Amino acid sequence: MSILENGQVSALRKTSEHFSFCSQVPKAKPKHRIETHVCGNMEVENGEGQVQVHLKTKQEHYAVPDVPYAIEGSVSTTELNIFLNALLQSKGAEGVDFDFLVFDEYLRGRLCDHLREKAISFEDAIDIEYVERFPAPEPQDCLLHDDWVSAVKASGKWILTGCYDNTINIWTYKGKHKLTIPGHTAPIKAVDWISLDDENGRFVSTSQDQTAMMWQWNIASNAVECVSVCKGHERGVDSVCVSPDAQRFATGSWDTMLKIWSAELEDAGDSTAKRAKESGVRTPRMTLQGHRESISAVQWMDCNTLLTSSWDHTLKVWDLNLEGIKTEISTNKSIFDASYSKLNNLIVTASADKNLRLYDARTNQGSVVRNTYLGHNAWVQTVMWSNTEEFLFVSGAYDNQNKLWDCRSPKAPLYDLLGHGEKVLDIDWSNPKYIVSGGADNTVRVFKSSKATVENMETK
Repeated sequence: MSILENGQVSALRKTSEHFSFCSQVPKAKPKHRIETHVCGNMEVENGEGQVQVHLKTKQEHYAVPDVPYAIEGSVSTTELNIFLNALLQSKGAEGVDFDFLVFDEYLRGRLCDHLREKAISFEDAIDIEYVERFPAPEPQDCLLHDDWVSAVKASGKWILTGCYDNTINIWTYKGKHKLTIPGHTAPIKAVDWISLDDENGRFVSTSQDQTAMMWQWNIASNAVECVSVCKGHERGVDSVCVSPDAQRFATGSWDTMLKIWSAELEDAGDSTAKRAKESGVRTPRMTLQGHRESISAVQWMDCNTLLTSSWDHTLKVWDLNLEGIKTEISTNKSIFDASYSKLNNLIVTASADKNLRLYDARTNQGSVVRNTYLGHNAWVQTVMWSNTEEFLFVSGAYDNQNKLWDCRSPKAPLYDLLGHGEKVLDIDWSNPKYIVSGGADNTVRVFKSSKATVENMETK
């Protein structure tokens, strides 16, 4: 395998029962003569003929000559990686693993099968985009708890967890336990950070005891106090999310209500602020009704727009200025979690039928599923987009597995993140360097992203 001195790509052939490669280049010297094959369309469809392709990438340091290549229709990612790495030898890049996008979807089988599924003519020149494969996250510490871990949220070097033993816990990423916080009278269902610096942390927790509680943590003294108890829901509170400006937080409950609360230490906007401060009880700023069953997830899309998902089979986008529903997406499944990406404006959902689904709330056909992701073997409980990688998200399910997905790869996840011995209840990727999950095996599992670590070191 070599590159000619004049820059033309030499014939690269690897002959076997299934595939061969040869590049189409201008006429070369006789000793570099390239054999050509005349293949019928049926041969290509059966994986026995050749397809003409252009190899393209947005990663310029991995670019190859922009010439057409004739490759066997039966090739898969493995053979394409061998071929591409041979072309990249002159750039000193060897042993790089790539994934290949053909018509905006990852190649996961034979090229001919992929083209047939997309109803693409085998006689057309095909653009194949290649991207460096996202490295596998590495398992790190296992944080042992006394009961099911139903809520996890990371910020900086800290991990906040909520348990079925009614306690909140604070940990470091290295597995050191800092604090156990009692206060709730029923299992914790959700937690979120309000603010965090070197001296203090503020966070909110919600519980099946029908309340949300705001907390202030002095890091130096490792002491915590409950700032206020937020009352107003009539059933368990399953979800919470703090606004981007940290001024408010939203909660969703089994009572079907969405409530907005002040996240300020002094709730000056409440007419009963003085009395509330004395009693430690806080009431909601706003209550929004629209769901017919439990609200399973709530997320701020911006400072005045919220996304909710529900067991009533719907996603709703709320405009807080109008105090009403802006958009509704109807599905045919109960939704147990939903995540919105600010990078691509898409929503991914988790359901009991083992599948994840992708929606676009911006279109007039918002209820049309953009993609369905197959891979879990049980009820999918939790899902979250990366906040730095446009195409990546993670999920956790009752099959005891976490999975890392690329939204362009619906047929299979990028990686299975193994470790839990029981069902996964919550997953978080707030810190780009760590994927954190809690489960019914009483543990929190931490997976480290080697890509994020490398990029973080390069930018320091």
